[in-house]
Amino acid sequence: MKKRIAVLGATGSIGKMTMDILRQGRDDFEVVLLSSHGNIRGLLDLSGEFPAARLALSGPVPPEGTTRTEATYYGTRALLTAIAESGANLVVNGIAGAAGLPPSLAALEAGADLALANKETIVMAAPLVFALAEKKKTHILPVDSEHSAVFNLLEAHGKERLERIFLTASGGPFRNLPAEQFRLITPQEALAHPTWNMGPKITVDSATLANKGLEVIEAAGLFGVGPDQISVVIHPQSIVHSMVAFREGGVYAQMSNPDMRLPIHGALYWPKRSPCSFGALSFDGLTLEFDKPDYKKFPLLPLAYDAVRAGGLYPTVYNAANEAAVTAFLSKKIGFLDISAIVEYVFKRDWRNPAPPGSFPDLETIIEADRQARERALNYISEKK
Repeated sequence: MKKRIAVLGATGSIGKMTMDILRQGRDDFEVVLLSSHGNIRGLLDLSGEFPAARLALSGPVPPEGTTRTEATYYGTRALLTAIAESGANLVVNGIAGAAGLPPSLAALEAGADLALANKETIVMAAPLVFALAEKKKTHILPVDSEHSAVFNLLEAHGKERLERIFLTASGGPFRNLPAEQFRLITPQEALAHPTWNMGPKITVDSATLANKGLEVIEAAGLFGVGPDQISVVIHPQSIVHSMVAFREGGVYAQMSNPDMRLPIHGALYWPKRSPCSFGALSFDGLTLEFDKPDYKKFPLLPLAYDAVRAGGLYPTVYNAANEAAVTAFLSKKIGFLDISAIVEYVFKRDWRNPAPPGSFPDLETIIEADRQARERALNYISEKK
């Protein structure tokens, strides 16, 4: 029986790679829903290849000149309805940013497993998300290469002896750039990632190491470990995607050439395994380097650890302030160094958990904290002008 797949953000970078795998796996998968925020042309092109799939355009208004069809949902709220009505067994969430949280919850509520490329879902609402998954008896399958590696390593070796998780980071394009030159960094330079081909927001996050900070928060939520059990290792080749250390002293790594199709492929076929050639690795002439991250040059990384330790709404605030700052940087309204300054400024407010002791914030509280953090970030940007 074919697995029924919904792909959210089907015209984005994760979505396009997912569609490549689904094209090759037509005997294994039935595509039942495809969504895009505003790329109606790309969505209609995919519909030509997968005519049985429902289409959802999550942007509020369809572009001029396009024709609504009975098979298409329009608007953010309609996307949630589309997920509920799709009958998907597995929802791939490739939506970027905080906007991906409600669709993740909708997928779990509908009883579907969730292949998660949207790290903000866990960063903002890990307790809420896992409580719903447990209630609905569904599974959360990480698609980030680092968390997918940890997931697979723990599946293979068990979690009961886990001592430490090592998340690897390429270090981004400015790993060796002197700190005094950071103020001159342009958006174009920040978008030139040395090993991965990603969307603009995540690429800038890799340049500031905020992406790795978000992954630290995500790892704590996904695997139920404290921040002191998570280490970040700079590994510019991006061959080792993560490592786990066990109490008896052994360290296990997952290795491949950088290719996001590999973790997507694993999530689509889970719990089964299926052969693939994505990321095939040759050891001929291979050199691997590892180093410590520079916390002074990249302050958003240690701030992420502070967010995990503080708990409450601090992870949500970290993400929201960073999203607002990166948007302003890409629009050339602020400089590269202002990104971390804005996040640190927003972070200084009291964002402790308003919920009763032993409970966690509900979705409404999380979304309101997200809104307030963005507003505070924008106020900082306006005052700076």
